[in-house]
Amino acid sequence: MVTAWRARLATMTDRRQRHVNQALMRIPRRAESTDRYTLATTYVAAGSFSAMLNSEDHQILYGRRGTGKTHALLYLSDLVERTGDVPVYVDLRTIGSAGGLYADSTLTPSTRGTHLLVDTMEAIHEELLSVAMERDIADPDALLAAMDALVDASTAVEVVGEVEAETRSGEKESAGAAVELFASMKPGLRFSAGQRRTARAESRLLRTGVERHHVLFGPLGRALRAVTKALRPSRLWLLLDEWSSLPLELQPLLADLLRRSVLPVPGVSVKIAAIERRSRFFLPSGGDYLGIEVGSDAASAVSLDDFMIFDHTQNRAQEFFGQLFYNHAGPKLATMVREPPVDATAFVDEAFRRGAFGELVRAAEGVPRDAINIAALAAQHANAEPIGIAEVRNAAKDWFLRDKQNALTVNEPARRTLQLLVDEIVGVRRSRTFVLDQLGYAAYETIDELYDARLLHLLRRGIVDPHQPGRLYDGFAIDYGCYVSLLLVGDQTFRVRDRGNWISSPKGVPPDGFSLTRVVVDLPGLLGEPGRGPGPG
Repeated sequence: MVTAWRARLATMTDRRQRHVNQALMRIPRRAESTDRYTLATTYVAAGSFSAMLNSEDHQILYGRRGTGKTHALLYLSDLVERTGDVPVYVDLRTIGSAGGLYADSTLTPSTRGTHLLVDTMEAIHEELLSVAMERDIADPDALLAAMDALVDASTAVEVVGEVEAETRSGEKESAGAAVELFASMKPGLRFSAGQRRTARAESRLLRTGVERHHVLFGPLGRALRAVTKALRPSRLWLLLDEWSSLPLELQPLLADLLRRSVLPVPGVSVKIAAIERRSRFFLPSGGDYLGIEVGSDAASAVSLDDFMIFDHTQNRAQEFFGQLFYNHAGPKLATMVREPPVDATAFVDEAFRRGAFGELVRAAEGVPRDAINIAALAAQHANAEPIGIAEVRNAAKDWFLRDKQNALTVNEPARRTLQLLVDEIVGVRRSRTFVLDQLGYAAYETIDELYDARLLHLLRRGIVDPHQPGRLYDGFAIDYGCYVSLLLVGDQTFRVRDRGNWISSPKGVPPDGFSLTRVVVDLPGLLGEPGRGPGPG
């Protein structure tokens, strides 16, 4: 009897644990595949990020892939709509033909730029039309009239390019003398003599160079003012996502449209989500500039990557990710088991063995999408058991090989750079953190490419050396996936000492006697001269 009861209890426990793991595996990987209500209820803000994002200032939201930019904008859209304002969310990947016409190098930049601006305004108009049809607007007739004006103004937007100028100057001089005799006699006599001299001088000056553009906006600003006036007292929030999907050379043109015709309009807040190193908002142009000047035209640029850098000694990272998993998996689990976990702490205790969740947070390196994917793979490995450290490490290895390393297969210089850094930092120094001179690594594109690929993680910007205050350094960490294989095989000689823990501490101050110059990685010595890439292996 007792044996049967124990067997039944074990079966129930296995079934419950399997449901917990299934809930982790069912967490959506991308925000756009989730409905707005779920996005609003599952969102977890890091620190003061939510309050900063909710300000009425124009802002650029930077973040690498997987840091939650889309989720943040959609959460903001739901939030401002519930307060009575009007959000207009535009995914720039889906407007017009972003992958075709805009990237077609056979067309002139003027043509591509004009189509981009018109298509963007058309997308905004369609969203506003939905608002007019579905929302209770104080003055719907005025809004519809303003939207008609917006359509007319949008078609008047044009990008004009100038690439060649020609100047001609010249003079013509003519002088002559002639004498003619004529006698009317029967045999006839005619004599003529003359002389004429013509001189022409001409100079031709032809200027050629890089094509420069300016944008003709027409009455677009007036039309937008009419729209915001019709929406009063509601505020218009323009949320532009996936900015970095646009061709780099066209981005300043769209930014210039925003600066001249949208940002000055009262009652409008603009938020743009972009990948920092794949964005160009500003372009100098003949004493003026195209685009948006951050800090002037746009009030601020907010980095989600910076907000996702946690002080591990205070467990802020574990609190954030614990709440993230509970918000996403908790509602699903509530439909699968009786008495589901009541809070994030209870959920983590039930889903993970001791030490495993901390290992997962460490493996995620502050990137929510990586954390979700590693957790799903670990839950798959664990099956009907709580997730342990071994499952986390195996999952991190699988995710690294499947996603991150695979992205480097077509980028041999970046792959080689990563290999040399791992050999030096992990292999020789037995560490995971390192320091680079800001000016020094700016010459190496592969460092930025590894950062964008989430294989290097920027922990702290602008570290000052007291002995050389004019030089600034950045602190980085090697991605967990780069050395997880050593952890899996149980190499007793491998111990990550993390001498650079001070880099991620709240104050970011190195310990007494610490010399930055001794720990800075010598990139020219490691990789070769800038632009040449790493030397042969």
